[in-house]
Amino acid sequence: MAFGGNNNSFMSDINVTPFVDVMLVLLIIFMVTAPMMIEGVNVSLPEATSEPLPAEQDPLIITIDKNNLLYINDYQVTLDFLQEKLIKILDGRVGQEVYLKADKNISYGVVVRVMSEIKGAGIEKLGMVTEPINSDKEK
Repeated sequence: MAFGGNNNSFMSDINVTPFVDVMLVLLIIFMVTAPMMIEGVNVSLPEATSEPLPAEQDPLIITIDKNNLLYINDYQVTLDFLQEKLIKILDGRVGQEVYLKADKNISYGVVVRVMSEIKGAGIEKLGMVTEPINSDKEK
């Protein structure tokens, strides 16, 4: 008597169900983790306007000249004491807007260090002072 079929034969079909399950799980994992892998510095870029923005009556301007000397309005300070001075100056002021004016030949690293000290003093609004570009097309 013969029961069932031949048990010695090999199955020639590939079972793809486990493969599809694993691929779907990996796809979901990558979809969830991909947005978390983006890193960078949070920067608010200025927008160019054709007219100057209104300013306070007595704005606080931090200047970096071509010799890397640092000034708060007309008073020279060092980078080490900038944050302390800003905290003391802005303690009694109503508006806490600060404008940064840097020479165009200053290295980017110096400007970033100054901006870091300004943000460390608790200043939320930092404006960049620039001069308009003179072009021959406007004439």
